[in-house]
Amino acid sequence: MGYIGIDLGSTNTKAALFDDDLKKIAIVQKKVDYIAEGVKVEFDVEVTFKNIIAMLREFDAFDIRIDQIVLTGQAESLVCLDASMNVIAPAISWMDSRSEQEAAELSGQIDAAQFYDITGQTVISTTWPATKILHTYRNDRPLYEKIAKFVLLKDYIAYRLCGVLAADKSIATFSSYFNIHSGTYWDKMLALCRAPRSTLPDLVEPCTVLGKLSKAYRISRNYADCMVNTGTLDHFAGMIGTGNITEGMVSESTGTVLGISTLVRKPFSERTGIPLHYGPFHDTYVLLSVAESGGSVLQWFKDRFIKDRSLAEIDDLISRKQSDSPLLFLPHIIGVNGPENDSNTCGMFFGIRSEHDEIDFAKAVIEGITMLFARNVEAMRHANIKCNKIISTGGGAKSSLWSQMKADYTGLSVVIPEEKESACFGSAIIGAVSNRRFCSFTDAIKNVVVWKGEFTSKQTPVHTQKMEAFSRMYRIMVEQYSK
Repeated sequence: MGYIGIDLGSTNTKAALFDDDLKKIAIVQKKVDYIAEGVKVEFDVEVTFKNIIAMLREFDAFDIRIDQIVLTGQAESLVCLDASMNVIAPAISWMDSRSEQEAAELSGQIDAAQFYDITGQTVISTTWPATKILHTYRNDRPLYEKIAKFVLLKDYIAYRLCGVLAADKSIATFSSYFNIHSGTYWDKMLALCRAPRSTLPDLVEPCTVLGKLSKAYRISRNYADCMVNTGTLDHFAGMIGTGNITEGMVSESTGTVLGISTLVRKPFSERTGIPLHYGPFHDTYVLLSVAESGGSVLQWFKDRFIKDRSLAEIDDLISRKQSDSPLLFLPHIIGVNGPENDSNTCGMFFGIRSEHDEIDFAKAVIEGITMLFARNVEAMRHANIKCNKIISTGGGAKSSLWSQMKADYTGLSVVIPEEKESACFGSAIIGAVSNRRFCSFTDAIKNVVVWKGEFTSKQTPVHTQKMEAFSRMYRIMVEQYSK
């Protein structure tokens, strides 16, 4: 008996095969190819589906009967279907920004406080499918008139695999037309964005078994009894895959962006400034802050100023130098960063002296990204959210230097899980709990999640002083340089 977790990522589509004890047997991936022209970012969803079937064929070599295929992945990418449930246009990526005018218009029609109270989201941006639907209505009426269903990517792939069309609530929460309190669609936004209720799939809870794998895709006897599970969002599957299913655990992933998430048992009436989403389990919620100034900022610094050094070499040089430089860096050089969620910001270096070299600057960059993370943890604490321990994943977790910094600046222990493909692993856990291989998620995590390292906080007054200086730098930047 085995499980397959499929992660519909923005860069790659991944599939991982796990055995009955949730040991990873194999993993394969296919790159996502985009059609990018100006503000438009699209992709061929049929190519994505064909790649998935090809990956399933690769697993046939292991002769393991598959109990469930569990899906995870990105949320907001939009797929348009006609009355025969055929795709009639390229899928619109969440990265597509064609709907800037519509986002601004909707922002003017809906009070920001009401929008947060209903959807849990802090801003109406081009990321949300609602803005893309309105843009299609305004700018491509012939296409709009042919559309029978607006669906999100993961829900469409599930439909193709088993023939059941449903919207996973943990994905719908990223649409801006989902009410996180009632767990239903938000009629006011549907009317404003021109998405009649009939054009949207019925909603189901995350981690729901939708149906049996369609006969056309039972490519061997290994898939004869395979079921398809809707799974949940990649961030949430990653939380499950790293044992973060109780309040007080904070998941942190420093990849291209910095993702910070923690599970809560109820939506908040107060406005924390941190986006709140419907969670991976019934009536659970996740505070999820995404700062675009994550690992991409370190990559920017390396590419521009230390091209001849790898990130591993830079990490080693910083560790060996053991500099105690007061040099500070504000990493707001791209996009929107929590907890302020202000897109009109910029970066700063402060405290430059003649003795500083490229390694001091590199350390300041890593430290700046770490302090941005610590500010988000502070925002959670100010909202009376438990923060007891940090689970670190992503590229940043490979660095002991960086992991220790995170512990020191937050005052919390940082643990590193052994399994790197946490989203696929979390999906496999969902399947194993769903078929009662384990009696609960707590039981499964106790038995299968393994830690490979822990960093205890060594916070000193210097860390506190630097955090205070970092906050002052941010205020100065906003006053002087924000547009």
